[in-house]
Amino acid sequence: MTSTSTEPRGGPTEPLEDQVVSRRGDVVFAGLARGAGLLIMLALAGVALFLLLQSIPAFSASGDQAYGKDNIVLYVWPLLYGTVIAAVIALIIATPLAIGVALVISHYAPRRLARYIGYAIDLLAAVPSVVYGLWGRETLQSWVFPVYQWLADNLGFIPLFAGPVTTGRTILTAGVVLAVMALPIITALCREVFAQTPRMHEEAALALGATRWEMIRMTVFPYSRSGVTSAVMLGLGRALGETMAVAMVLAASGVITINLISSQNPSTIAASIALNYSNASGIKTNVLIFGGLVLFVVTFAVNFLGRWLAARGQAKG
Repeated sequence: MTSTSTEPRGGPTEPLEDQVVSRRGDVVFAGLARGAGLLIMLALAGVALFLLLQSIPAFSASGDQAYGKDNIVLYVWPLLYGTVIAAVIALIIATPLAIGVALVISHYAPRRLARYIGYAIDLLAAVPSVVYGLWGRETLQSWVFPVYQWLADNLGFIPLFAGPVTTGRTILTAGVVLAVMALPIITALCREVFAQTPRMHEEAALALGATRWEMIRMTVFPYSRSGVTSAVMLGLGRALGETMAVAMVLAASGVITINLISSQNPSTIAASIALNYSNASGIKTNVLIFGGLVLFVVTFAVNFLGRWLAARGQAKG
């Protein structure tokens, strides 16, 4: 006997109306996604164009117009140096702490305790930068001042810790504050990346006799390399662009120095703009906008580098 079923050989299919609605929804969603991406690109291009056009008059600034410098390069170079130094100090302090806390939450602490540790770390991201600035200026600088004196007395032969020490409001203190501010971002991302490690890989390593640390080193770190890189770069972006906390903590003098505990501190671009913009006019405003352009380019380059490193790590993996 022959079958009288009109059903296709591949099995039952969705009604035609459902297919049309589904395709229409896909088209609408794809259009919205492309529009959002295009809008972000247009906004980014608009900011870049504004900064570039407003910075053109600053190229002829000198003397009082360039805040006492002979040209715009001499004005922005110490600020760029201070921005990079503060961000690097923050990363050196925050990265190992963030990775360690993330490992405790994801692999070492009991589940209930790990949940509360995660909540505490996440709450650090909700604290306003002004609060961090007040804490660094009123409390942290008094705590670290004796440490700076000890470093100058015992390790003063190292240029990084050469004296004299007259205040705790130094570039190193600003770096510590930035590290605390970048810590929750790096920790949260690393925690999520570590948790995505395939469970079978971890169990296989433990079954072969690996210790907990050996399992993490052989399975978790290789799998999450690109994610950790992205987290560190996002933390670096936070440190580069931070304004009020650095402006409140740092006793800046505008001098380029490798001494981390001296009162002769370089300022940062963001802090300089925040402190001077309200009193600026004419060419001085354009000079500050040029500093913003430099910070924009540096931040863009850092994020581009982070995405490239993350993509390279995924390709190798």
